[in-house]
Amino acid sequence: MARATSKTGARPVSPHLQVYSWYLTMATSILHRITGSALALGLLLFTWWLTALARGPESFATVQGVMHNVFGWLVLFGFTAALFYHTANGVRHLVWDAGYGLDKETARQSGIWTFAATGVLTVGFWLVVFLVA
Repeated sequence: MARATSKTGARPVSPHLQVYSWYLTMATSILHRITGSALALGLLLFTWWLTALARGPESFATVQGVMHNVFGWLVLFGFTAALFYHTANGVRHLVWDAGYGLDKETARQSGIWTFAATGVLTVGFWLVVFLVA
C-alpha cells in the first residue's frame, strides 16, 4: 500500500493577520462579531437582573450590590456601546444588502459614520439616564 507523505514547503502557507494591512471595513467587520458576542453575554446579565427582580427584594438587592459600583457602570456602558454599534453597523449591512455603498470610499465613510453614531447614541443615552434619574 502506498502511504501518503507530506512534503514540507511543497504547499503554500495560508496568510494570516500579520500579512494583511488593516483597513477600516475589516476592523468594523471584526468589531461587529465581537459586539454580537458581547450582546449575547449582556443578555445573560439582563436575564439575571430580571429573574432577581421576580424573585424578590433580597435577590434584587444582590444584583444591585454587584452592579452599583464603577465596574458595574463600565459593564453597562460597554453593553450600550456594543448595542448601538451593532445596530448602526447592522443598518450599514442592510444598505449594502440593497446594493448601495459597496465601493471602497463609501464603505470607508459609512464605517466612520457608524463609529460616530455609536459615540453620539451611547453618550446621549447615558446623559438621558443620568439627567432623568
